[in-house]
Amino acid sequence: MVGGILTSLGFVFSAFAGSLLHLYLGLGVLAGSGWALVFAPALGTVSRYFSRRRVFAVGLALMGNGASSLLLAPALQLLLDTFGWRGALLLLGAITLHLTPCGALLRPLELPGDPPAPPRGPLAALGLDLFAHRAFLVFALGTVLIAGGYFVPYVHLAPHALDRGLGGYRAALVVAVAAVADASARLVCGWLADQGWVPLPRLLAVFGALTGLGLLAVGLVPVVGSEEGWGGSLLAVAGAYGLSAGCFTPLVFGVLPGLVGIGGVVQATGLVMMLMSLGGLLGPPLSGFLRDETGDFTASFLVCGSLVLSGSFIYMGLPGAVPSCSRASPPATPPPERGELLPIPQVALLSSGAPHSTQEATC
Repeated sequence: MVGGILTSLGFVFSAFAGSLLHLYLGLGVLAGSGWALVFAPALGTVSRYFSRRRVFAVGLALMGNGASSLLLAPALQLLLDTFGWRGALLLLGAITLHLTPCGALLRPLELPGDPPAPPRGPLAALGLDLFAHRAFLVFALGTVLIAGGYFVPYVHLAPHALDRGLGGYRAALVVAVAAVADASARLVCGWLADQGWVPLPRLLAVFGALTGLGLLAVGLVPVVGSEEGWGGSLLAVAGAYGLSAGCFTPLVFGVLPGLVGIGGVVQATGLVMMLMSLGGLLGPPLSGFLRDETGDFTASFLVCGSLVLSGSFIYMGLPGAVPSCSRASPPATPPPERGELLPIPQVALLSSGAPHSTQEATC
C-alpha cells in the first residue's frame, strides 16, 4: 500500500518537474522506491498463499507483468500524443495509485514455517543473514551473473534488429514476438514445475542455460537482405529466447521457499530483486559499450549469453540440480511451507551382488 502511494507521488511530482534533477528524484527515487515496495511483498505473498501450485501462481502473476509491459508501450505513446509528457505522467500517477487498494486485499497469513519472533539485528531484519546459507549464496551468485545478460534484449533487441537490416515496424515485431513468447511461457512453465516431475533447481539450471543459448543465437543471426524482408531467422531465435526466458523467470522466485523456508521468502524475494537490479544495471551499459567498440551487437549478445550460461552452471551447485543416487534416508515429508524442497521419489535399484535383491536409494 505504501509502495502504491510512493509510486503515484513519484509520477505526479515528475509531471511538474522543472529540471532533470526533479525527474531523477521523482521517477528514480520516489517511483523506484515505490515499485520496490510493491513488487517484493506482492510476489512474496503469492508464494506464501500457495504450496501445491506455487510456481504456477508466481508465473501467472509475472505473466500479467509481461502482458502489461507489452500493452503499455502503445498506450503510453497514445497518452504522449494526446496529453503531452506532463499529462501522461499525471495519468500514470492516477493509474498506479490503484496499487494501494490492491495491497489492502493481500491478507497476511501465519504459516507453520514462520519464525516465532521478529528478526533481531539489522542483518536479520534485512535478510542479509540468508547469505550465510550455502544454497542461497550459490543461488545469489548465479542470479547476479544471469541478470547481467538477461535484461539486454529488453533494451537492445530492437536496435539489433535494425542493425541486421530490418525496417522499423519489423524490428518492433521481433520484440513483440519475444514478449508474447515470454509471457506465454511463464504460465506453461509454472504448471510444468508444479507437477513435481523434475526438481525445481534442475529446471532452473536447464532453462537458464537455454536462455543463454538463446542470447548467443540472437547475436549470431545473419544479416537480413533488405528492410522489406521479414527476418524469419531473427524472429525464430527471438521467439526461442522469449520461451526460455519466460520459463526461467517464475522458477527464480518459485525455488526460493525451498531454499530459505516460507518464513524468509519475502526477504529473499527482495534480495533477489536487488541482485537482479545490480546485474541489470551493469548489463545494458556493457552491451552498449561493446556495440560502440565493434560496430554491431554481435559481441554484446555473445558476452551476455556467456554470462547467463555461467550463472546457469553455478546453479548446478544447488541441492537437487544434478541427478544423484544415494542411500535412502528415513522417510520424512514435511510440507513445502517449512522450507524443504519437494521430496524426491524413491526407486529400487538392483544391487551389484544379487540380481534379485534390491536396495532403496533416492535418485
